Amino acid sequence: MAGSTQWADLKPRVISALVMAAVGLCVILVGGWLFTLAISIIAGVMIWEVMRMFMAPKAVSQAALCGFAVFLSAILPALLVIPILGAAVIVTASNVERDRGLFVSYALWILFACFGFILLRHEAALTWMLWLVLIVVGTDIAGYFAGRMFGGPKFWPAVSPKKTWSGTAAGWVAAAIIGIIFTGPTGMGIGFVIVSVILSFSSQMGDIAESALKRRMGVKDSSDLIPGHGGFLDRFDGMMGASVVFALFWIIGLLSSGAA
Repeated sequence: MAGSTQWADLKPRVISALVMAAVGLCVILVGGWLFTLAISIIAGVMIWEVMRMFMAPKAVSQAALCGFAVFLSAILPALLVIPILGAAVIVTASNVERDRGLFVSYALWILFACFGFILLRHEAALTWMLWLVLIVVGTDIAGYFAGRMFGGPKFWPAVSPKKTWSGTAAGWVAAAIIGIIFTGPTGMGIGFVIVSVILSFSSQMGDIAESALKRRMGVKDSSDLIPGHGGFLDRFDGMMGASVVFALFWIIGLLSSGAA
């Protein structure tokens, strides 16, 4: 009985994951304005979820504003990115009455992470985007099953009671394997495996950051939009954590030099 309870969410989780994977792969492959629009909409939905946590009014309209800001930042000159995204967050934050500083920090992270993901799809080869997505997905899947099967000491019980060291380490192993597989297609050396593990850890920290926010706000999930997963923020927190670090690596040339 305990075993069936342990895996009770597996079926809806798998079905939702397969649907998201199919849609996501198509959007990534097509790229262009469709990818930009999709990520902008996801950014808006995640802002809506955060505003619901903060019990802020006008959540739908303000979330739409933030999503539109991400879209504009992707098609307008680079010098306007910070002013556009910053202004959208400031306007949205004016509707938040509690923990406004926390809201601003988290909203900025969401918008800049989404913008960075769009930028990387336009600037990096498709292979790199698939690698990044597989790192995040592989980390999540390996962590989920290893954590459920082996359990053990908690990684950070005060913030994320369910995350275990076994699941965390399994995520790193999965990322290392994916890194080894992609050393050929990307033309990178063995150091690429280390970068893959770093991105895996960044993905896990994105998940931890969202867990800390939900714990502070007293909610279990960001929403119930995705069966078995919770909300979009629950599903894409790891991707945001990894994409920000990936973008930093790309900007300083640690990865982009290998794409030439």
